[in-house]
Amino acid sequence: MTRDHDAPEREAADDEQTRPARPDGGADADSAAGADDVALDPWGSSTIADYRKLFEEFGIGEFDDVLAEVPNPHYLMRRGVIFGHRDYEPVAEALREGEEAAVLSGFMPTGDPHIGHKLVFDEIIWHQEQGADAYGLIADLEAHSARGMSWEEIDEHARDYLLSLLALGFDPEEGELYRQSENRELQDLAFELGSKANFSEFQGIYGFDGETNVSHMQSVVTQMADILYPQLDEPKPTVIPVGPDQDPHVRFARDLAARMRFFGVTEAYASFELDDAERALVGAVYEKRDEYAEEPDRPRCEEAGAWLAELDDADLDELGVVVDDRVRESAVEKLDNGGMEPLRPRVRFLDLNATDEAFESLVEAIDGEKRRYDEHVDAFDLDPEAAGELAREVELDHGGYGFVPPSSIYHRFMTGLTGGKMSSSIPASHISLLDDPEEGYDKVKAATTGGRDTAEEQRELGGKADECPVYELYAYLLAGDDDEFAKEVYDECVGGERLCGGCKEQAAELMREFLEDHQEKREEVEALLEDLDISLTSSRRGVAPGDD
Repeated sequence: MTRDHDAPEREAADDEQTRPARPDGGADADSAAGADDVALDPWGSSTIADYRKLFEEFGIGEFDDVLAEVPNPHYLMRRGVIFGHRDYEPVAEALREGEEAAVLSGFMPTGDPHIGHKLVFDEIIWHQEQGADAYGLIADLEAHSARGMSWEEIDEHARDYLLSLLALGFDPEEGELYRQSENRELQDLAFELGSKANFSEFQGIYGFDGETNVSHMQSVVTQMADILYPQLDEPKPTVIPVGPDQDPHVRFARDLAARMRFFGVTEAYASFELDDAERALVGAVYEKRDEYAEEPDRPRCEEAGAWLAELDDADLDELGVVVDDRVRESAVEKLDNGGMEPLRPRVRFLDLNATDEAFESLVEAIDGEKRRYDEHVDAFDLDPEAAGELAREVELDHGGYGFVPPSSIYHRFMTGLTGGKMSSSIPASHISLLDDPEEGYDKVKAATTGGRDTAEEQRELGGKADECPVYELYAYLLAGDDDEFAKEVYDECVGGERLCGGCKEQAAELMREFLEDHQEKREEVEALLEDLDISLTSSRRGVAPGDD
């Protein structure tokens, strides 16, 4: 979930002639100088030195790979500010097809909303405009338990976040706004999710220990409930826009969503169980059955195991799957133990949390050939997609949630105006959405740039727009939807035509205009905020941190 961490940094353009200018103008993410090992801490202050490592170490996909599937993509997507995703394809498909989808992000009210938060506001609003159900939440339980904020402070900041979200275009009649502390449905869901979590996971994922207060741990489970909350009425693809430091929350929520399901659905090839790596290997061996089976239409497990055991490294490479010694040895052992049982593809329904009645209903609902075991049932005439739909349908008919694994998109951290990290605790490093327009103007004028030491050097060598916080302001905010303008600023800078003084003056004027317009709109939506079904004053006022 997005908290008081700040938004985007920058990434490479693939082709400057065919794509809008990226915030870094095309710098190679692999060559980030001084890149450190990636550590993702949802409550820390770290920045990500090398975004490429997120793809390699945490399985985050490159957003460019799904960009073509996104209808009317937001400029943050086009410019690479949104650089990564986890399983965004179902959301993109739902938006294209006009099907049900949802977007949710949350804000921990520990300070004023600033231009980093605006990017997340924009992501929520864009998805809402594309037809998704939109949810914005105030993470007040987290602010109270993890940051020690008083409820009076939380109320003050929560109001400011909500006003800015409304002023930027969130439609409260078509979306939902809520506070964690006031949402009973959310808290009930958090209680149920907590039954599927254990302390060792809190230790491994978040580094919690014996000194961590229980309320902080409870707030994590509440955040898991936030992520799944849009699916309480019905399962649907749901995207959570976040910074990459929040990825541990997304991964944990995806795990808990799976654990809450009545049935697991996997592919299988025999009566015994395989893990994911073994399954991929056995599937590849099955496809080669003509090379070893006496009856290729009915290959036997022991035939497949003997053939697999004899393959050399070159033969293994030809299978097209990643194989290590452990996986091969365990697969061979299971195939050998299978003896003369035929290898035969099927879909397997695993009984995870189903009631006896739900399991019986599933067995009855499976058409075609099937084979029932104590804790699973195999279907031979269903494809995996149809099987997944059937499992969810039976689960919902018997009171389950049927959660779809939540998706996420990841934006870059924004560089502070003074260089380094943008921080709410360093006023000069960021621009608050509540700053006086003249103060915003002055902050931009005083900002660090990527310019050369002298005007002569700038004209000769060009500026370093990819290292410039002021250029980021253009790319992330001030150029708006105008890609040509963003690219023009970049090209003029690196070409030596644009000098820092004039560039900052233009940016400062645009920032002043933005703040004036935004604050006028905040005043206009004041009355709207008062009419919303969300408490602006906490019922917990008077309770000090640690007392509840």
